[in-house]
Amino acid sequence: MAMWDRIKDQAKGLQQQAQGTRSAGAGGGHGRPGSGSAGGSRAQLVSTLKTQLTSLKTELKSGAYRDASMAMCALVAAADGHVDPAERQHVESLILNNDVLQNFPSEQLRQRFNKHVDQLALNFQQGKATAMQEIAKAAKKPTEARAVVQTGFVVAGADGYVAPAEEQILREACSVLGVSPQEFGL
Repeated sequence: MAMWDRIKDQAKGLQQQAQGTRSAGAGGGHGRPGSGSAGGSRAQLVSTLKTQLTSLKTELKSGAYRDASMAMCALVAAADGHVDPAERQHVESLILNNDVLQNFPSEQLRQRFNKHVDQLALNFQQGKATAMQEIAKAAKKPTEARAVVQTGFVVAGADGYVAPAEEQILREACSVLGVSPQEFGL
């Protein structure tokens, strides 16, 4: 439990840092929302979450975590309502190269991720409901619940930018997992 307290303190510190940077940088930003110094803070948060996940690798070996993470990754990839083949391949590559997810056979990960992406592509609302049900199964263990959100955040922020649609998916996942979105600066 002490590890989670440390992780929460680190995340809280980064969140406060990001909020301070956002308010200091407001008014003169150029480009996409979240670009500039605030984007740097978000990238720093993603990096910290990735490090935290890696430190929990030995604890994250359950099927519930695996399945919820693949549903989370599919939802992040399809957050804007569609997934083009290049995006699918990119997220699949992120999954297969993720240190923590290497606890599981790559074919299991690929199969579960693609199943959710296919369902989302066929009927986004129905696919989203199915994926959220899968994510909710990880709520029984707080460490795994947070790790699912962290995994989604790492995938969403892999391009250096977390889109508003991705943030919304992450907030909804926090809700079904019983995790505070504020823990992740959402």
